[in-house]
Amino acid sequence: MRRGIAVSPGVAIGTAYVVHEIFVNPDTKRLEDSEVTAELANYEYARDKATAELRALEIKVESQVGHDEASIFTVHQAILRDAAFTNKIRSWIVDERMTSPAALHRLLGEYTQLFTRTNDEYLKERLNDVRDVIIRLGSFLSDAVNPKTEYLDGPLIVVTDELLPSQAVALGEIDVRGIVTQAGSQTSHAAIIARSRGIPAVSGIKGVLRRVNTGDTIVVDGRDGHVEINPNPESLAAFRKLEREFFDLKDHLAENRDHPAVTADGISLKLQANINLLPDAKAAVAMGASGIGLYRTEYLYLTHPDVPDEDEQYETYRSIVEASPNNNVTIRTLDIGGDKTIAYLGQNHQEANPFMGWRSIRLSFEHPEFFNTQIRAIVRVASEFPDGNVRMMFPMVTTVEEIRKLKSMVRRAYKSLNNRGIKTKELPVGMMLEVPAAAVSIDSMLDLIDFVSIGSNDLVQYLMAADRDNPKVAHLCQPLAPPVLLVLKNVIGACIEANKPVTVCGEMAGTPKAFILLMGMGLRRFSMSPAFIPSIKQLASQISVHDAQQIVQSVMKLKTTSQVKKFMARQIEQIAPNLVLLDTI
Repeated sequence: MRRGIAVSPGVAIGTAYVVHEIFVNPDTKRLEDSEVTAELANYEYARDKATAELRALEIKVESQVGHDEASIFTVHQAILRDAAFTNKIRSWIVDERMTSPAALHRLLGEYTQLFTRTNDEYLKERLNDVRDVIIRLGSFLSDAVNPKTEYLDGPLIVVTDELLPSQAVALGEIDVRGIVTQAGSQTSHAAIIARSRGIPAVSGIKGVLRRVNTGDTIVVDGRDGHVEINPNPESLAAFRKLEREFFDLKDHLAENRDHPAVTADGISLKLQANINLLPDAKAAVAMGASGIGLYRTEYLYLTHPDVPDEDEQYETYRSIVEASPNNNVTIRTLDIGGDKTIAYLGQNHQEANPFMGWRSIRLSFEHPEFFNTQIRAIVRVASEFPDGNVRMMFPMVTTVEEIRKLKSMVRRAYKSLNNRGIKTKELPVGMMLEVPAAAVSIDSMLDLIDFVSIGSNDLVQYLMAADRDNPKVAHLCQPLAPPVLLVLKNVIGACIEANKPVTVCGEMAGTPKAFILLMGMGLRRFSMSPAFIPSIKQLASQISVHDAQQIVQSVMKLKTTSQVKKFMARQIEQIAPNLVLLDTI
């Protein structure tokens, strides 16, 4: 049994499906003599396609973003033309009868060993360029992103280093019951995707790719962060019982999808969903969400083959709104940075602390035309739906000056669209509160915005000065830490006093312990992974606002995170013991 970070609750048992960094199953087949010429042709075809794609990308990025940002694709074309690079691939195909994917996999291994021996940051960055080129070549040669799994029995447990957005989209087509990753945290791509689909998941299990083979039986316990590989019969039977209980609970809770979200004393709540892509919007409808409280637009960029233009963004956002509950969607502008990077925005370099560096609106301000394209697309969509249905939210706002600059950009977008003959109407504009400076100065910001959405994932790590992806300080990055609760209480109170709608859209909104506390602080709007909505709706019906307020009063007297956790665990056991299975904090 291996212990990692519990990131998505529940228990799942299935067949391990090991997804390596580049290729799902690096091909070990040895070519026949008669196949060598065809394999060389396959490689040349992939090389030509990759070169053409990179050239088109270079032109598009240069026109939409800038010359310097497009230079990354010039570098990648140079790597493809490099004689040493190509000659190695050809020689392994001819002399060692390797397939093209196998040769690329071997070449990446050689470059990785060579570059990781150096302390030179420039050379380390070149390794990332080589990796990107090999991934692009591999996409024309292998089934790495669209795997064939027919030969595997039963439901699958995906085991990988980290789940990339493009892989996540492809995995939506197969029967994935659990996810295990070597890297990542409670807020990584894999964690967010797993929670949005109600899939048990565990992250941060070092070396798991060396210990698990495709075809192994594997157990994922997303409540406690346990993973068991090829369990003995007694252990397997115990976990199968827990798995049945988990699925029975999910099925039972899903029956409340058409019921209103109301507390035990009759207070109405808004339970909305966090989504990344169109299938998540459909899941939000299926789970009974009242709307979309957070649409993360960066997944469009992360899964797009190049740069989405204004019309492409408009069509995507429109399809999301049309598919969402009550056509009610809060669209967050591009939140790139930290663990989500795009090379053509100049993010191919390494920052000492990327989560606190050049990201979100800071990066958007650096590329105003690129940013204005997204704002115009959002305004166009909002103008086609009833007033207030579509809202625009800006991430990582830190100062009053930033809000004024953002609102000026929105006004320019209206003017630009009107000049093109496109009718527009004003949409609500809000901020995502993640930075402690904004929390401290919230009173001075509320007059400038229409609503506030609290991003607890980042707010917690910034308040506690603890990188959420660093296992050495993970014990500090706790949403139930007393300082975090105090800040949340103050921000929620300030918004209520100013009569500004406030939502928590961080992951803590969908966890039973945190939900009760947030409700007791006065919060009435919550946005969470779609899969959590039925359980939170059930919990809300079992507790009154008065009782939640009493619990908050008791908790605010506690001095340590462990005291808060133990106290809230007892409350959950008394109020809704069946939901203990779904709590991870």
